[in-house]
This record gives sequence, structure tokens and C-alpha cells, in this order.
Amino acid sequence: MVKSFFRTSAMLLLLSGSALAQSWTVDSDSSRLSYGTIKKNSVGEVNSFEKLSGTVSEDGKLQLAIDLGSVETNIDIRNERMRQIVFQSIGAADLTAQLDMAELNKLGVGETTVVDLEATLNLLGTEVPLETEVFVARISEGKVLATTNDMLFLGTEEAGVNAGVDQLKVLAKLNGITRTVPVTLRLVLNADGKQATAAPAPVAAPVQVALAGDVKAGKKVFKKCRACHSVKEGQNKVGPSLYGVIGSQAGAVEGFKYSKAMANADVTWDAESLTEFLTKPKKFIPKNRMAFAGLKKPADIENLLAYLDSASK
Repeated sequence: MVKSFFRTSAMLLLLSGSALAQSWTVDSDSSRLSYGTIKKNSVGEVNSFEKLSGTVSEDGKLQLAIDLGSVETNIDIRNERMRQIVFQSIGAADLTAQLDMAELNKLGVGETTVVDLEATLNLLGTEVPLETEVFVARISEGKVLATTNDMLFLGTEEAGVNAGVDQLKVLAKLNGITRTVPVTLRLVLNADGKQATAAPAPVAAPVQVALAGDVKAGKKVFKKCRACHSVKEGQNKVGPSLYGVIGSQAGAVEGFKYSKAMANADVTWDAESLTEFLTKPKKFIPKNRMAFAGLKKPADIENLLAYLDSASK
């Protein structure tokens, strides 16, 4: 699983960096490494690594670091178990490769190509040869995008993490965890020295009303919720349907069995209360059963509320 994540990473970076004969730096905010898991044969979840960093030198040497401690499963205790049990408290996995710059140097602004890449992953002290196909797009003179060309399906046995996954299964009292997972990777690289010439992003005015968020962006945020919740009326899953949640009373969805804490909560779900709850669910309503740790970015909450409002109309 892990091994394969980085296989993709490596390849991607290789591709990205090859677009110009100069040095490049990974844009951590725009890059993303995600993988999916399925538990109990039906509960799907999307996890990710929040911190990627790396460079491609002028002579084509790629170095990429994936911060294993930044794994985000949306459940704090599971994040900690992943770090300690699966990754054995190792700080990062490293990817290295030597790129052939000649072919990708020909890529003009707005042009794309698909490249086969080879790299070496150093994970938990083991060097693993990797190869994959990457789609590369030259966005501007100083920016390159690289993504996996196809979805990857990676096995825990191949990655050497079966023992760790077995322990997680026991600790979480699960009857099953899928041993093959889909992985996607997106890397954005900035040419060194080019960042300063880019026009600064406009500063958005503070959003006073949460429902004024971006519905499209909120739909993406909802991916973190949909393993347990639906926005369809009457469709309860592990958690209650969120159809019409804004303006409703807490613990009032018909047909769903709530915890005592939620059932007895005297809360009306408006923008303010939902914002507090989604920031720190356990703090806002202590002893509720929702395992989700909360959303870290205020903008994500604003956008999510806008999406939930739109999906209920």
C-alpha cells in the first residue's frame, strides 16, 4: 500500500520536473497524495498525506519526501496508529530518480504528454524500484502539473505492511479491511525564481454567512463525510442523512438511532452551531458517537454548509 503510494509520487515528480532545464520545487499546498480504504465490506474512506516536499535539480535529479507523520484519516487515534504501527514512527519516505530532461524540455505552455518513469523508493530502510506512467501538463512558464495517468490499485502485501494492517484490524475490532487500495497522486511544481513573478492571489473578503460558501468546493469537502452520511432524504448510513440538516433539531432524523448525548442535545443546526460542531465534534457535544475529528479549515466548513444547503433543495 505505502510502497505503491510513493511509486506514483516518484513518477509524477519526475515528469513534472522535466519540463525545463532549471530547478523546481514541489508546491505543497497544491500537491496531493490520496488513497482509499474499505472496511466491513461496505464502508469506504478517503485518506491522504498532508505534507509532500521535494525538488528537481537542473540536471534532472529528483528528490521527493512524503511526511509519514502527516497521514490524515480524519480520526485522531487512527492517525496515531498508522504512524506508530504501520510506519513504525519513521518520519518520511524518500523517492529519488534521475530524469532525462531532453524530451520534456520540449513541452510548451499548454501542451501535455505522457511519460514512463522509473524511480527508487526508500521506505523503512528498504529500497524499492518503482515505475509508472504519468500525465504531464505545462501550465505556464513557471508551473508544471503531473498526475497519475490511470488509477493505481496497490496491495498491502506488496508494500510490506500486512502485519501493521492486521494489528489495526484487531485494535479497531473490524471484521475486515481491504488489502488492495486505489491511489491517486497530483504534483504541482514551481520553477525556482518564478514564484515571485506570479500575480498575488486576491484576498477574499471575510464570509459573514457560512451558507455563502462555494457549493462546488463543498461537494469535494463532503467526500470526507460520505462514508458515513448521505445527502439523500431518508437514506441513513453509519450516520444519519444530512438532507435538510440546516435548520433542523439535533438528533431528530427519523429512523436513526442516536447516542444519548446527541438525542438529548438541545441544539438547532444553524450555521453557527454546525460550524462549532464540525470544528470539534467531541467538544461541542461530549460523548457523541461520531468518530470524525473535525475540519481544520474554516473555509472547508463554509463550503460544506453551502453544499449541504444546496443538496437539500
